Amino acid sequence: MTIHVIHENIDWSQPLFDHLAKKQAPYSDLDMSARSVDLMATPASGIYYNRMSASSHTRGHRYAPEMTSALLSWLETAGAPVLNGSNALRLELNKAVQYGALKQASIDVPETIVCETASDMLAAYDSFSGAPVITKHNRAGKGLGVQLFRDRAALEAYVAGEGFDPSVDGLTLIQRYIEAPKPFITRLEFIGQQFLYAVRVDTSEGFELCPADFCTLEDAAFCPADSNSGDSNAPNSDSTAKFQIDMDFAASSLGQYLLPKCINVMKTQKLDVSAFEFITDADGKPYIYDINTNTNYNSDAEAVVGISAMERLADYLIEFATHQSDRAAA
Repeated sequence: MTIHVIHENIDWSQPLFDHLAKKQAPYSDLDMSARSVDLMATPASGIYYNRMSASSHTRGHRYAPEMTSALLSWLETAGAPVLNGSNALRLELNKAVQYGALKQASIDVPETIVCETASDMLAAYDSFSGAPVITKHNRAGKGLGVQLFRDRAALEAYVAGEGFDPSVDGLTLIQRYIEAPKPFITRLEFIGQQFLYAVRVDTSEGFELCPADFCTLEDAAFCPADSNSGDSNAPNSDSTAKFQIDMDFAASSLGQYLLPKCINVMKTQKLDVSAFEFITDADGKPYIYDINTNTNYNSDAEAVVGISAMERLADYLIEFATHQSDRAAA
């Protein structure tokens, strides 16, 4: 069966296409940055894999998620096999919804208040009794809108000033700042609802980080990509310093605690491919603060440990397509 890949950023999806091509798997490129959906038509045969990103608006694709929502609804109504379907997209586009799903699975999340106006944000700050807070976009990606505030005056100046960066959906999160003993977060990667590896991400230079080999952040200093997009045989030292893969996380006490909970979320929320990001406080308590259903990988960091998540993803899609083909033939 053809593997239809739904996305809006060819730079992030090309590595997957390359692996599918090497494995001679038929695929199609459903780029949602400029597309219409004929709701009266019958979907093309094959399987559909959604990797739409919440940060599409930063690349000029403001309504790609909305169009993808229409596409997924059409596919699911027609009975087409879809991986990371409508519910995955719903979580990708709304952190408040993510936190509800996490809490339902008894996973700790940072204390968070969803706000619309500047006065809402200041009132939210007051409710934290002077504790440091961070702002972040409700619909985001790449750490968009993340700012740290240790006093009310600084937050008031920010939300009332020209430098305020609003979320594309108009909702800003005010969140209690989790002070980690060391400046890093950990990202847990899952493919086919199975844990692949953990990656430790250095946040000392800022929060606007994604592990993709191509990164379209305006400030290149925050981009982990190496300039030759991983074509070189030698890993890029800057990238591998910022992203370090831990293949032993599953055996750790933290892994044994978190991984079953994350898998439970994936099963409950119908997520097939996703990543969970968490931070630990000074007492070692983990807080998951993001579910990413458009997961990307850093090939430089992977080269150090000899693994390719994109190749694993291609294998998973091929296996799923083969299973669907066998079912159709039976």
